[in-house]
Amino acid sequence: MIPRLHERTYTPHDPLAEALGRPISPIEGLTQYTVVGYWPGLEYFAPDDEQRTWTSVEWAEHLEGPCLAHPFAVSPDDDRRPILHLDVRLHPDDRDLTGPEWAEIAQRLARAAGIEIPGKEDGCRWIAVQAQSGRLDLIANLIHLDGAWHAPPADILRRLADEARRIEQDLHLIPVRTGPTARPALRPAPTASAQLASVLTHLADEQAGPLATVRGLVEHTAHRIARQPGAAGTGTAHRLELIARRLYAIQQDLDSTAAHLVQPRGAAVAPAARHPAHRSP
Repeated sequence: MIPRLHERTYTPHDPLAEALGRPISPIEGLTQYTVVGYWPGLEYFAPDDEQRTWTSVEWAEHLEGPCLAHPFAVSPDDDRRPILHLDVRLHPDDRDLTGPEWAEIAQRLARAAGIEIPGKEDGCRWIAVQAQSGRLDLIANLIHLDGAWHAPPADILRRLADEARRIEQDLHLIPVRTGPTARPALRPAPTASAQLASVLTHLADEQAGPLATVRGLVEHTAHRIARQPGAAGTGTAHRLELIARRLYAIQQDLDSTAAHLVQPRGAAVAPAARHPAHRSP
């Protein structure tokens, strides 16, 4: 399970469209099978049977409500983009999860990201959307109903990654970089190809590989710089985000190359799973 934090936006319309994999619509209703989680306060002014049939446009408008009520709200670092968007993707070989399992993941990620605090019903408005295979999107408005700005924890990326590892264990999912295609076959006498594949697999390993460590440091630095005032910091953070995305692509390519090295001669090789680029805050 790989969590990604996207660049914040001014409105929830584009993040919701990305989560759905199609443009939002004023006529398409999103059921409880698509919106698998939401903030607790919603239940106080939307009957359960009604909220489950809201259209995607209505969900976007409802998420946007605090922005319209408090148009001059701004973060402590003078950022006026209140919409937070993160997604997680399962390993391609993972089993299909049930609705309650997706709902549990949504709640745990919302708490790990700091956008939901147990017992606090007037905090961030957020929804979790499960509309694409093996993917869950969480979209939140950082402006509270009283106009206060909610600042996510500085180590949000690390918290999300740690929670993802715990979810993998609790729900018996395939850990990152430990799927069948990432492990060379065991042989009594490893061939040169198998030895080289082992080196590449270690480099690409998401848990302890050097590239993963470097990427994490780059993402953390980008997040810290993005919180600094001024356009210069924003530009530098964006460049670091691009570097992190390239590092992730290199990990993917190394993993795919390792799988090709240990593939039996003449066997068909499936294309390596590719994931959209990561975005840091």
